[in-house]
Amino acid sequence: MTDIRDMSKSKIIHLDNLSLQDVFNENSELIPLLTPEDEENMNKEEIPSELPILPLRNTVLFPGVVIPITAGRDKSIQLIKDANSGDKVVGVVAQRNSDTENPGIDDIHTTGVVAQILRVLKMPDGNTTVIIQGKKRFEIQEIIQEEPYLKAKVTEAIEERDIDDKKEFDAIIESIKDLALEVIKENPMLPSEASFAIKNIQSDSFLVNFISSNMDLSVAQKQVLLEKDNLKERALLTLKNLDKELQKLQLRNDIQSKTRSDLDKQQREYYLHQQLKTIQEELGGVSHDQELEEMRTKAKDKKWNKEVAQTFEKELSRLKRMNPQMAEYGVQRNYLELMLELPWGEYSQDKFDLKKAQKILDRDHFGLEKVKERIIEHLAVLKLRGDMKSPIICLYGPPGVGKTSLGKSVAEALGRKYVRMSLGGLRDEAEIRGHRKTYIGAMPGRLIQNIKKAGTSNPVFVLDEIDKLSQSHQGDPSSAMLEVLDPEQNTEFYDNYLEVGYDLSKVLFIATANNINQIPWALRDRMEIINVTGYTIEEKVEIAKKYLLPKQLKEHGLNDDHLKLGKAQIEKIVEGYTRESGVRTLEKQVAKVVRYAAKSIAMEEEYNVTLTNEDIETILGPARLERDKYENNDTAGVVTGLAWTSVGGDILFIESILSKGKGGLSITGNLGTVMKESSTIAMKYIKANAEEFGIKPELLDKYDVHIHVPEGATPKDGPSAGITMLTSLVSVFTQRKVKNKIAMTGEITLRGKVLPVGGIKEKILAAKRANIKEIILCADNRKDIEEIKQSYLKGVKFHYVTEMSEVIEIALTKQKVKNAKKLA
Repeated sequence: MTDIRDMSKSKIIHLDNLSLQDVFNENSELIPLLTPEDEENMNKEEIPSELPILPLRNTVLFPGVVIPITAGRDKSIQLIKDANSGDKVVGVVAQRNSDTENPGIDDIHTTGVVAQILRVLKMPDGNTTVIIQGKKRFEIQEIIQEEPYLKAKVTEAIEERDIDDKKEFDAIIESIKDLALEVIKENPMLPSEASFAIKNIQSDSFLVNFISSNMDLSVAQKQVLLEKDNLKERALLTLKNLDKELQKLQLRNDIQSKTRSDLDKQQREYYLHQQLKTIQEELGGVSHDQELEEMRTKAKDKKWNKEVAQTFEKELSRLKRMNPQMAEYGVQRNYLELMLELPWGEYSQDKFDLKKAQKILDRDHFGLEKVKERIIEHLAVLKLRGDMKSPIICLYGPPGVGKTSLGKSVAEALGRKYVRMSLGGLRDEAEIRGHRKTYIGAMPGRLIQNIKKAGTSNPVFVLDEIDKLSQSHQGDPSSAMLEVLDPEQNTEFYDNYLEVGYDLSKVLFIATANNINQIPWALRDRMEIINVTGYTIEEKVEIAKKYLLPKQLKEHGLNDDHLKLGKAQIEKIVEGYTRESGVRTLEKQVAKVVRYAAKSIAMEEEYNVTLTNEDIETILGPARLERDKYENNDTAGVVTGLAWTSVGGDILFIESILSKGKGGLSITGNLGTVMKESSTIAMKYIKANAEEFGIKPELLDKYDVHIHVPEGATPKDGPSAGITMLTSLVSVFTQRKVKNKIAMTGEITLRGKVLPVGGIKEKILAAKRANIKEIILCADNRKDIEEIKQSYLKGVKFHYVTEMSEVIEIALTKQKVKNAKKLA
């Protein structure tokens, strides 16, 4: 508040942002201070029974006090215009909420002050500023008009001026004067000339009103003063507020004087923070203490155990002692917020409708019977027992068979939240266990972060690509996973950042992997391994028809009427353009066909809605994957083998050829150590048992043997090609023909034994794709065959062997190949 004073006449006016020429009234005289005579005359005046009501947003007018106000609302401008052209009297009241734009009777206080308009000024910025002086208090009885502005019936609020003890009242007034002068002295923001105005005020009532108007109080506090009918009570309350203001000023000045001489950086930051805190509170923000109290209130609703509750309270007390400007403050605050946001003991309700769960699993995934059966079993036990530790399931198999997407279906079937975390290429142990919170920028592990995001402590948690965890100088993440995936340990999973145990035993972990041999044995031992094998041609056709084609049509903005693919056409795509165990490549090819239809529609070109085989070749080009078609065995030494790869089963051809030499053996085809050893074993066994196979021993020393496995750019390894190499060598030495449409897989030993191998289902699927009719296997692999659905085995004959001699007997015919070489 700016105080402009006529020093010679002790006249004063209180204005905000007005230039000197604006402080005069219409007769070019300075507006004087209220004298006792003026006050007596003012009290004799009668107030009108009806008054236009002018609401003020941020201030309270007191009787006798002159203040400027700026009118911005259309209603207020119209009211002032009408009043200024009339008797220049308005009723001024304070709003209850300054944000209310169009206040009604419920938005304003009922006690106000009759005001006289002294002058209306047009400001340079276009606003209207009005200088008004308070006259007498009034009470609003009822609103009689709302448009174009408020108008009300009012009655005078009688002020009780009967003083029982005149000496006591005079002492109160003197104390108010003294404190006011002290405030002016202590506050550097107030001009020293203001003390002359205080000394020259003669009216006790006006002194109280004048000081009440200029004190640093809120609108609500000033309104309380205005509503006091008894002058003595108002004076006492004014004295009390004035004393508080003086104490604040003295305290602030004391702090400034103490710290001015030696104020280091930390003390300065603390002082500034205290000021910022006060500013935030004034602006309606949240102070440091309020924030801590909110945290403590939230903690009361958490379902954590005694240990966690004690830890939280301890860390909250530590935060309270910290300077908010310290770097550690942010770390500590983030830690407490994490504890509050984690779903301690909060679990989603499981759905126990097993038939519906089965329908959901069947709807989203074709096949995968073992996985579905295991999920239904888990639900059944959970339904009967009510509570159990969730199993750790590991789905392994080639890419694109639906391992990851199965997690979403399981979550829907169980009625749980779904969380997925990719582990491919993860090298830092802190990604699993978190960082220690002593570091700036520390974070919890991704497990805890995902649990927080899920909002429950029992989501379906998919750990994708668990076989692709890596090691580095930052630790071994696979070792950190040991505690996560152990049902006996994960009840108290320890995160380095959280520093208290968190119960993960209700989480249904589903890990996925392409190759379980790459998973450390200790980690593999903790999981329940379920093999998710590839699909047969028939299954791929059904998947394309039921899932892939409708999905791609929807994604490309088409429907069933725009494109139709028959079973024969889908089968052509499967056999001619895909060779994977999964369906990702198949989906890409289907998408290409759908894009062809979409382009034709967009360009208004004619096309066949029902595609033919010729249309498929036109869109996708000539069939490119004829390599795994079975080749004839009219050449000696060429044998079909079965192999397992990371993308499913495949067939391979092993070729052997003889050349004049000294019995040497050479091997090509980018073979691994195990396959090279298999060829050496096969050659040595043939030399030891040459006569049994009808081979002249002297031939073995006259010819060099070369073994080759085509596709030399592709690395190949494993023991399962042992019997294939043996058959190839016997065939080339005897020039006997290999049976038509036969393939084999099995490991060999120097004693002539045939050992079992893995990946049987994938190999059988590859054999069926290549139209193989007979397969030779180790007798111990019979149990693997019995686990496979009979529909997969249709049209294939199996030969179970234990000795190498049995392999030769079954695989080779007595007939020699055409153009057989005569070996001398």
